[in-house]
Amino acid sequence: MSNEKKLVEAITSMDVDFAQWYTDIIKKADLADYSSVRGCMIIRPYGYAIWEFMQKDLDARFKETGHENVYMPMFIPESLLQKEKDHVEGFAPEVAWVTHGGKEELAERLCVRPTSETLFCDHYANIIHSYRDLPKLYNQWCSVVRWEKTTRPFLRTLEFLWQEGHTAHATAEEAQEETIRMLNVYADFCEQTLAIPVVKGKKTDKEKFAGAKATYTIESLMHDGKALQSGTSHNFGDGFARTFGIQYTDSANKLQYVHQTSWGVTTRLIGAIIMVHGDDNGLVLPPKIAPVQLVVIPVQQHKEGVLPKAEEIKARLQKNVRVKIDDSDRMPGWKFSEHEMRGVPLRLEIGPKDIEKNQCVLVRRDTREKFFVSLDEMEAKVEQLLMDIQRDLLEKARALRDKKTYTALSLDEFSRIIEETPGFIKAMWCGEQACEDALKEKTGATARCIPFEQENLADTCVCCGRPAKHLVYWGKAY
Repeated sequence: MSNEKKLVEAITSMDVDFAQWYTDIIKKADLADYSSVRGCMIIRPYGYAIWEFMQKDLDARFKETGHENVYMPMFIPESLLQKEKDHVEGFAPEVAWVTHGGKEELAERLCVRPTSETLFCDHYANIIHSYRDLPKLYNQWCSVVRWEKTTRPFLRTLEFLWQEGHTAHATAEEAQEETIRMLNVYADFCEQTLAIPVVKGKKTDKEKFAGAKATYTIESLMHDGKALQSGTSHNFGDGFARTFGIQYTDSANKLQYVHQTSWGVTTRLIGAIIMVHGDDNGLVLPPKIAPVQLVVIPVQQHKEGVLPKAEEIKARLQKNVRVKIDDSDRMPGWKFSEHEMRGVPLRLEIGPKDIEKNQCVLVRRDTREKFFVSLDEMEAKVEQLLMDIQRDLLEKARALRDKKTYTALSLDEFSRIIEETPGFIKAMWCGEQACEDALKEKTGATARCIPFEQENLADTCVCCGRPAKHLVYWGKAY
């Protein structure tokens, strides 16, 4: 028991220091480690396994909607990047440059991709000629580099993993439909798979992607009341197409410009999982992306029949469940704490007395509820509990988000909420960037999104008092 206590004490309480709690979990649960390159992380096998399950789920959703995977180079010639003025200006502070190949200075600098719009545009200009070539529904899984000043594992690193979809369409209507469809794919993924509730909406012009006509976002709320942009979908209109000369001949034999979209999510979603579901004992993983959904802990495993029974249980369950046995020589209490810290959704205990009674003990990670289950009913109970955990995690996260979503009708009220009880703040906005800037300067809050579900809380802007145009979700964010 002393080992168990020591293990739990290794994690700082989230109420004492949320940032340290987050870092402790990443380290203690073996999700990632710091590398010798500043701002870059090593994603360890357990953390990468979580990403693989997320990737598998999303990839299937993309393919169901007709998308194909491709791969673009990681280097972008400077002249190509410079083609789209707004785009290059938006990314200029974060670009890493390659200036030498071996000992030779390059004739033209190469950008290490921060995103791949220009590469896709250059390619589309070469392969799209007729309306019969459309739509082009491409996605790539890759890493990108953005030279951030302040970094934190998963949330913001110099290099991170993501997917980026890039599509080309014949009409503005098709492009807009694609933009919203993919935003909904992300929202469904977050809620159904990650058990993270989101707010869907449009970014303000100030917050939209560099070069985009419009940016849409899903915003989630972390346990500490800060927001996290969890996925974005951009409608580029025909702006990139005009810059890069992406034209096609329509059915009337007239030249037209294509309309494009781009959308992406990243490994920062692993950070979201930690900060939405985790507790002071470590990770709490939704079963759908847990590398191990159930761990079997043999109790008094040195006694005859215990380990063979544990193996039998594993063989029965592994047909439908990701299961492992912890048959290490550590004490059961240490094992309990270890696998709780790693967020394993279910623990199954089996010992001599359980075998005699033809039962096992099942313990939920999220609630620590304990169930004595007949071995004859084990598979059905495990399946039911995993579904219950998945559902309950979403409901718990939604309840916390709703509890930390406030309404502000005045600037004083807005400032007090941000200072005393951080979370989402719903407040009316006139639509002017001057007020958006003023709110950020005075409170540190940014416009997270203009939600699709609009409410009329008041007739005037929370900042300037002029007539309001939109309800906006505001908050401090990662």
